[in-house]
Amino acid sequence: MHEWNTATHVQDNESDPKKRAFTKAELHAFFGHCYDEVARIRAFGRKGWLPAFRDATMFKTAYAFGLRRNETRMLDAADFGTNPHAPEFGQFGYCQVRFGKAKKGSPPKRRGVLTMWDWTADVLDEWFTEVRPLLGADGNPAAWPSERGLRIGCQRLNSRFVAYRRTLDLDEGLDFHSLRRSYVTHLIEDGWDPRFVQEQVGHEHASTTSIYTCVSSDFRTRTLRRRLDATVAAALESRKGEHA
Repeated sequence: MHEWNTATHVQDNESDPKKRAFTKAELHAFFGHCYDEVARIRAFGRKGWLPAFRDATMFKTAYAFGLRRNETRMLDAADFGTNPHAPEFGQFGYCQVRFGKAKKGSPPKRRGVLTMWDWTADVLDEWFTEVRPLLGADGNPAAWPSERGLRIGCQRLNSRFVAYRRTLDLDEGLDFHSLRRSYVTHLIEDGWDPRFVQEQVGHEHASTTSIYTCVSSDFRTRTLRRRLDATVAAALESRKGEHA
């Protein structure tokens, strides 16, 4: 092992064995609860449904682009744009991350993240065209305006996330960063090229991306079964050729 072919992962939370990605079922339940909470608050005629909707959209955006918490909260409306190679996503074909994790003594690292899933554009379009204007955000460049300032703070995001996690009785190994872990894991499970995933999340080393990958036992079983079936099929085909 040498310095040039390994990466020291300095985030404390990644060294904690309890930290993990959401399963797809857990993620579906979490996002469902986010919007159920919006509907519940709105049914009582409370204005709190707007911040709840904003936070729900932020959680989905963090997962949709594999973003860290600060990368998510620091997004501006102008950071989303079109991808000429994927016009089906309209004006939300990519996300420009301007406040990526920096090396010590360096400015924030920038990267562009391509939109992957068709639901992403619908979620962002609803937020920017229908809901965000209701917060009175005219003149505010932030994608996620705060009720009291320019943009939402990390503590508010944490408290909302923890409240939802506890309501759903999910374990403490799931935190906001688990949305990023889930992005990496689910793309790998779905067969996307690991190098492409590495570029999307902005990792300099593949070894760092591998730390984020928490593939399920079902995925490992399917991979093993597919490989074994291919081996058996090749052997049978070879024996047929010998008999011929």
